[in-house]
Amino acid sequence: MTMTTSAAVKRRLKLILVLAAVLLVFAALAGNILVVDAPQPADLIVVLAGETDRRPALGLKLMRDRYAHKMVIDVPERARIYNTTLLQLTANYVQGLPEAAQVTMCPIEGLSTRDESHDLAKCIEHEGASRILLVTSDYHTRRALSIFRHELKGRSFSVAAAHDDAEFGVRWWTHRQWAKTCLYEWLRFLWWGVVERWH
Repeated sequence: MTMTTSAAVKRRLKLILVLAAVLLVFAALAGNILVVDAPQPADLIVVLAGETDRRPALGLKLMRDRYAHKMVIDVPERARIYNTTLLQLTANYVQGLPEAAQVTMCPIEGLSTRDESHDLAKCIEHEGASRILLVTSDYHTRRALSIFRHELKGRSFSVAAAHDDAEFGVRWWTHRQWAKTCLYEWLRFLWWGVVERWH
């Protein structure tokens, strides 16, 4: 083996080791990178559609903690649970709240977070809300924040993370469900960053 060949092999091995180290660091931090939990005082709290046992409760807590005086809950318009629409269930839930007068619903037609941002824009058109606090699942926070900032320019956004141990944890490699959630969210985040945001 010549000196040139030997040096080339060493360079390749070094490159492989560096790439392996980068991948290991990324894998260890992949769950943490997805989560942004930095709520700021706002004109309006918006609870994104999904995880109805966690997100609305966090939204209400933030409203009670005076992050904002009004809250909107996004509700998939066509979703049904047996013979009852999710809109009807949400209306019943809101009516039973002490803060019912401060909470409204926004019917969502879109199936993606990007579409949801457009539906929300119609719902809050006359709200005069320039500062919006988003509430969503912890693993969804970074992507949601990126999408809403890109799609609804002229408003400022912050985000609060609703946590569910059954669904996700930053140490994603320790539970099968956490690993699946982490992988699926990274695929969606990459799709948003590489493809969807440019269309």
